[in-house]
Formats: sequence, structure tokens, C-alpha cells
Amino acid sequence: MTWGQVADRLAPSLTVICPDLPGFGQSYIPPDAPDSRHSSKREKAAALVELMGRLGYDRFSVVGHDRGSYPAFRMAMDWPEVIQRLIVVDCLPIIEHLERADWKFARDWYHWFFFAQPEKPERAILADPLAWYGLTSDLMGSDAYADLLIAIRDPDVVHGMVEDYRAGIRIDHEHDRADRDAGRKVRCPMLCLWSTRDDLEQIYGSPLAIWHNWATDVQGFGIDSGHHVAEENPEDLAAAILSYLS
Repeated sequence: MTWGQVADRLAPSLTVICPDLPGFGQSYIPPDAPDSRHSSKREKAAALVELMGRLGYDRFSVVGHDRGSYPAFRMAMDWPEVIQRLIVVDCLPIIEHLERADWKFARDWYHWFFFAQPEKPERAILADPLAWYGLTSDLMGSDAYADLLIAIRDPDVVHGMVEDYRAGIRIDHEHDRADRDAGRKVRCPMLCLWSTRDDLEQIYGSPLAIWHNWATDVQGFGIDSGHHVAEENPEDLAAAILSYLS
């Protein structure tokens, strides 16, 4: 089961659009800049809002997991007139991660800081992509696994994915800080979900308690899963999304 198959479960009740994020999969690769601004979540949010507008949707809800949750959050912050409801899965604002980082974060999320370095992350990943990512067709299904193999063996895509992390360290946290300093919050109804067998709750405590500082109307709960929730517990994930958006 994958996010595409979760979308299939939602499709009888909702119109579902699942784009690859800029820099990932078969999407475009943002151009480089010293501050990685073209890979910032702000620019990716703007691109996704433009995409939805071209498809004829001026108001819609957005769901994002892990790397996709940051552009989703930024869409709600920067485009409050567009986003009706926001759902994030395994997510906190990037500045919350960085300001709360301790030895446990450095141990378990070291890749954030490794990926911030120039050139070496791409070289390490492309030397043996399967060893780096460690996913299998048993977990993902054969079709999604075939797509994954194409993506992680493409130097441009690997660079685009790493730049997404560099943007977090270089510029995304500055956007978060500016919003926080100005008192801006997510104004639409928001649901935060997290995987109880992943480490978000173990490192930070209740994600919901943190999100209360960033949203005016937020609720949330954990789902019994490891980090790859769409693959590990698609039933509960799809049910939570459908219940909130319906």
C-alpha cells in the first residue's frame, strides 16, 4: 500500500490530486541558488497553488506527510484564502525541529545536517542508492518500487531531494521565524497526525501541544505505525483523512 493507493481509497468520496513535489520523483528540479531559495517550502507551496489553479481549483484542502508536510504547512500560512483545511502527518515547523535539536535529534536525524553539506550527500547516495534508502518492494508494492528505483538512480532527482533539506537549514526556518515573530498562524482548521512507532513523539512530546502555538484551530492524534504510515497502516490513515475532510 502506498500514498497512491491511500488516494484510491479516498477517491470515491473526494477529488484527489497527488503531485510529485518539486525536486522529487517526476516533477521539475528547481534551479540552484546559494541559499536554496528555489527549493524553499515557500516557493514549492506557490508552485503547488499555481498547479491547482491551472487545474481549476481556487479553494481546496491539502494533506502532506514528512517532506510533503512542510510545503503543505507553508501553503496554509502563505495562502490562507486558498487552503480550506490542512492535514500534516509526522510534521512540526522546521524551526521547531532546529531550536529543539538535542543529542537525540542529532543521533536519529543526522541526515538533516549531512544533507546540508555541499556535494558529499549526492555522492554518498548515488554510490549505492538502494543501500542508502533501504526500502523494498514488499513494503511499497512493485509499481511504486519501480518508480522509486528510477528516482533514486537519477542524479538530478537525488540533487533535488537533497536541496529540499538544504533549504530547510538555509532559508525555511527563517520564513518560520518571521511568521512566528509577526504572530501569524494557520487560520484554517488543521489536523496533525503522527506515527506512534516513529520518533516524533518520543523526541518532542506531544506534537499537538507544539502545533497549538502555530494554528488557531488544530486537533490531532497518533496512528499505530512506523514512519512509512501509508505503507504500514493505510486503513487508519485513510479513515482519519476522510473523516476530517468530510
